[in-house]
Amino acid sequence: MKPETSVGSLTVFWFFFLFQNYELILSDGNYEVIQRIPGGEIPFTIRLMGIYLVADTDAGLTLMWDKKTSVFIKLSSNFKGQVCGLCGNFDGNGINDFTTRSQSVVGDVIEFGNSWKVSPTCPDTKGSKNPCTTNPYRASWAKKQCSIITSTVFASCHSQIEPNEYYDACVTDACACDTGGDCECFCTAVAAYAQKCNEAGICISWRTPSICPVFCDYYNPKEECEWHYKPCGAPCIKTCRNKSGNCSHELQGLEGKKNCA
Repeated sequence: MKPETSVGSLTVFWFFFLFQNYELILSDGNYEVIQRIPGGEIPFTIRLMGIYLVADTDAGLTLMWDKKTSVFIKLSSNFKGQVCGLCGNFDGNGINDFTTRSQSVVGDVIEFGNSWKVSPTCPDTKGSKNPCTTNPYRASWAKKQCSIITSTVFASCHSQIEPNEYYDACVTDACACDTGGDCECFCTAVAAYAQKCNEAGICISWRTPSICPVFCDYYNPKEECEWHYKPCGAPCIKTCRNKSGNCSHELQGLEGKKNCA
């Protein structure tokens, strides 16, 4: 998975995933499926849920992409304690998530990341400077905007999902996105916390016309209500691609554009 590439004055976010004989490439709000070698059916299905594109596999892995900068990977309980790598080991213990390829638990994210290189010929990544130090002119804006996470807007969620690490990540992302997509980085960082709250059973309506708006109503026919934004939707909905309204892997209701009916 490669999260971003800087091109000129624009930061381009793209993700690459390999499923058996097929590649799934996510970029610029769109996706592309490429067959690497002949043979075999596509091992996943694509569906749209709210603002997310969801890829379901029969193996019990579900991938969610907000068509911008955030990707979530969900595993069935069968994988509990049976996986390893950059996403942790899924054993319910966050303390040992930084387990290296040699099974050592480290505290340094750079050492952890370098241990999982696909090829030893790849150069080690170097430690990066704090983006708020590198771009000090963005620091005050980032801290002010991201404070929504620790504010009363999310107060009902704070006891369930600790907000400070999400606030820190939001500030870092907002400071780092200085070459295009700055508000997008802030919005997806807050949306990530809202999604965790949603998964804990707490629905937060945090978007406003001035803070990361989603204009679903724009797509309605004149004087009709066909589409409406909901901060938390149903775990499975009927769509053009899913006419039955049945889903093999139900997800906690995702935010986005929903049918008014």
